[in-house]
Amino acid sequence: QVQLVESGGGSVQPGGSLRLSCVVSGSIFSITSMGWYRQAPGKTRELVAESGGSTKYADSVKGRFTVSRDDAKKTVYLQMNALKPEDTAVYYCRAEVVLTTKYQYQYFGQGTQVTVSS
Repeated sequence: QVQLVESGGGSVQPGGSLRLSCVVSGSIFSITSMGWYRQAPGKTRELVAESGGSTKYADSVKGRFTVSRDDAKKTVYLQMNALKPEDTAVYYCRAEVVLTTKYQYQYFGQGTQVTVSS
């Protein structure tokens, strides 16, 4: 069984910063990619940033957010700077992994709330 546990969400004023963390645990052979999605009220879930063979960012966060990963710790981070009210959403960690059974699956965490408001 694979688990993703996020931390670091919270409330911040516009222009502030937050750092999200996500630890992956379970019977994992290797990690193909790790990243972050978000879902705002009334909207569909969207990619924020992902680190795999290449690093991808949503246009709306380029230059403000940075995704990084520590494979030894099976952890992915999202450093969010210059936060805007429109960044308010539930942020979900995503990992695409190869299990010890050699099957490849994607998993999402339970989500962490980020609220940007004055």
